[in-house]
Amino acid sequence: MRISLTEAKGQLTELVRRAEAGDEVILTRHGQATVRLVPVKAIRSEEERVLFLKSIRAEGSSKATPGPSAARSQDFLYGDDGLPE
Repeated sequence: MRISLTEAKGQLTELVRRAEAGDEVILTRHGQATVRLVPVKAIRSEEERVLFLKSIRAEGSSKATPGPSAARSQDFLYGDDGLPE
């Protein structure tokens, strides 16, 4: 379902109910799709939360690549005498 923001203002409760029920609700501005209403999937148990956090940490650590050391990153600004060049 596509609906303009102007029309959606008066129907927000109904649109939220439809999104919760599984309908695709897209809000448009000047005919262009801008927002999609989707229900939030609740994480119910402590065990599910722990598994979710572990998966996020694993994904983040797999993307991390070590870069250059910042300890001496500005050495090129100074000459052998320790003064700015």
